Amino acid sequence: MKKKILLTVLAFMSLSVFAASFKKGDTLYVSAKSSALKSGTGAFSKTVDNVSYGEMVKVLSVKGSKVEVQKQSGSKSSGWMAAGSLTKKKIVASGSKVTASADELALAGKGFSEEAENAYRASNANLDFDAVDAIESIVIPEEEMKSFISEGHLSGAEGDEQ
Repeated sequence: MKKKILLTVLAFMSLSVFAASFKKGDTLYVSAKSSALKSGTGAFSKTVDNVSYGEMVKVLSVKGSKVEVQKQSGSKSSGWMAAGSLTKKKIVASGSKVTASADELALAGKGFSEEAENAYRASNANLDFDAVDAIESIVIPEEEMKSFISEGHLSGAEGDEQ
């Protein structure tokens, strides 16, 4: 349990390191399969557009672990997104198709590769991953999450940063 807490703290710290390393004018690339560009830094800010894996964006500003970017192709729209979904390294997709699967992209974003996960599973054959897989497949609609946070008077429910 202590190990999980430590890893979580390190993950949040690394996000702030990523954000701190981005500055206005930087050219970055989207490292997530897809990500929403939001009107503000809050989790429930209105989605103004979407960006896809490998898409080039320019940094307009940085606020904590959020980065305001402008798309460099298509609509040239701008919005806020998580710094952890961006990289300075140019991402080259073969043609217009991503050569990695959605699962590989998700694992890569968490610091895992499919090979690392398979090796862990193999070295821990007595563990049952069915419950983990089932939980990972759950998708909760944004409106339900917003309602839950608001009705439960959870931190941040009063207002969304815009």
